[in-house]
Amino acid sequence: VVNLPPTSWAVLAMLSFEEEISGYDLKKWADWSLRYFYWSPSFSQIYSELKKLERHGYATSRVDNDNTIRGRRLYKITPAGRDAITTWTNEAPVDPPVLKHHVMLRVMFGHLSSPARLKEILNDYIAEVDALERRAAIDSEAAKVEPGWAYSQIVLQWAERYYAAERDLARAA
Repeated sequence: VVNLPPTSWAVLAMLSFEEEISGYDLKKWADWSLRYFYWSPSFSQIYSELKKLERHGYATSRVDNDNTIRGRRLYKITPAGRDAITTWTNEAPVDPPVLKHHVMLRVMFGHLSSPARLKEILNDYIAEVDALERRAAIDSEAAKVEPGWAYSQIVLQWAERYYAAERDLARAA
């Protein structure tokens, strides 16, 4: 198995659902799902990862000219890609999450600010995580309608609880 960065594995795993999908649709899907627990790669990164996966023989693509003025490129996982992502999923070491918490970084260096400004920053963050918690709950509920999204629903429920905990931690700060 080729040593790929986590974003490559995430894109390949998204292809593992066996349907042909465009880079644009992968990006929309990442915005709906990955953003809650990983991050949502940009369009340019999605396309860069897809090209990398093709170079390694893990994905193929074709231009689909049906029903469009301009053809769109559709990607599909290959058997080698299916083997690679299965191996990665089952055998890669479990790495600890990397925490890059911009709000806590600003609190850490609070001596460069004022208590009132830090409180504003924390309140803005609380509002943001409240919105993310509500959105994750909505998406989790929507995932219930499709049995194939059962694992996605587990992650969305985790995200909902995570953002609730983030809110509580920010309030405590």
